[in-house]
Amino acid sequence: MSECHNCQASSTKQLCVSLVPIFNHLTDDEMWEVADRSFHRKFIKGETIFQAEEPSNSLFIVHQGRVKIYRLAPNGKEQLIRILDQGDFFGEMSIFSEETLTSYAEAMVDTNICIINRSDIQELMVKHPAISLKILEEFSRRLDHTEHLVEQLSSQDVEKRIASYLIDLLKENSSESHVVKLPMSKKDLASMIGTTQETLSRRLTALQDKEMIEQTGQRKIKIIDIDQLQNKTEA
Repeated sequence: MSECHNCQASSTKQLCVSLVPIFNHLTDDEMWEVADRSFHRKFIKGETIFQAEEPSNSLFIVHQGRVKIYRLAPNGKEQLIRILDQGDFFGEMSIFSEETLTSYAEAMVDTNICIINRSDIQELMVKHPAISLKILEEFSRRLDHTEHLVEQLSSQDVEKRIASYLIDLLKENSSESHVVKLPMSKKDLASMIGTTQETLSRRLTALQDKEMIEQTGQRKIKIIDIDQLQNKTEA
């Protein structure tokens, strides 16, 4: 029974590692090597995975579930940084720095996480330099996303931010029906674009009244007039 359990645990870790772009280019043997250095933890919905001021010493991989990364302003207001799904990783700054964490990570649903300690990931990067390049690629992508978000927050009104977000979401999830599903609650979306849930709801209704979108329920929004919505972001 124990042997079977260990086999299943090893398979789970190997599958977890294979989901991550920074590792999925490795050979099977190399992937097993990474998997052997990881361990698995489960978090229930709403549970904190880590919080600001804690030591930064691990890389986290979402095996199943969803995680939100956020910071708290001095007034206690939550600022959402990003949402992470299966195959995404976080805590990456721990690889290069021993400074304490500056953000919070919380399970949005029941979530399974694979964790690799800093010393292990650093050894793997030395042994397999391609991992380092993949991590730098991801850093570049996230920096670009952050700069885009900062630009929106500093130069656009709320309605423009919403329009920009919906256009980006449509590009990421192309569909002939032009229906997108918000990957988070309105509360979390409001936090990410720097507004309140009440203001977000009013602005979505305003865009609907202008026949740019239609809110169809269950977090689904149909983009009715893509050109007009795009023009809204550029006005």
